[in-house]
Amino acid sequence: MPRLAGILETCLYVEDMARAHGFYSGVLGLARILEDGDRISVYEVTPAQVLILFKCGATLEPVETPGGRIPPHDGAGPVHLAFMVEDAAVDDWRQHLAASRIAIESEVTWPKRGRSLYFRDPDGHALELATPNLWSSLR
Repeated sequence: MPRLAGILETCLYVEDMARAHGFYSGVLGLARILEDGDRISVYEVTPAQVLILFKCGATLEPVETPGGRIPPHDGAGPVHLAFMVEDAAVDDWRQHLAASRIAIESEVTWPKRGRSLYFRDPDGHALELATPNLWSSLR
């Protein structure tokens, strides 16, 4: 079987694109690298990973591109997404979220290794800031 090389993009569906941009750019510091009106905004997380925000209901029709058709898709309800942060940055993130008036819903110190901070974006998605060693204890 061919091997996967990673996750290139992750998508969330949001109700208000301007409000979401204020959060993902202003609070999380992500740079928007593509915008198409109120339909889509793409943010660089790392040079090899992007977060795509779609307006809820704006991708229910296929999109024709010069290279082919993108199938329709959509999502509803709060979902979960974890961003990786260095262990030494967890306290800085806690302070930054507090200063940005973002409530931390939960903090977890995992039994084997790793720490996580959980909070919500304006659309109710459960976001997590997790240290990289969180999953390494399972390998």
